[in-house]
Amino acid sequence: MDTGALAREVLDRVGPGGPGEYLPVLWDVARDRAARAGYEAMPPRGVLLVPGALLQGAGLALDVVVHLRVAPAARRRRWPEDRAWELPAFDRYDDEVDPAALADAVVLADRPEHPALVLQGRWA
Repeated sequence: MDTGALAREVLDRVGPGGPGEYLPVLWDVARDRAARAGYEAMPPRGVLLVPGALLQGAGLALDVVVHLRVAPAARRRRWPEDRAWELPAFDRYDDEVDPAALADAVVLADRPEHPALVLQGRWA
């Protein structure tokens, strides 16, 4: 994830002092290159959802963070075998960044059919 582009082309543009417009997509996955999208206006009182893995601790200006936590054992059971090489990055992220501690709310998602919400900080 290009966090610099995410900040510059999305978050800063809809934040205080920004023009109130943002790029809805940064990367064209099918073509494996930068997307050719135009800016879109942020509606009044709009909410911008930014999904993404491994984003906490990157210094992004986010108002509220909801972390979907999957325990390492559950992650290993559910992860596609052909992408198992990615798992150590998630383990290291959990250890070094501790995203659950940084989040405003945590959704325990070991069993996606039965998520559990844990509120923290200002929401608890």
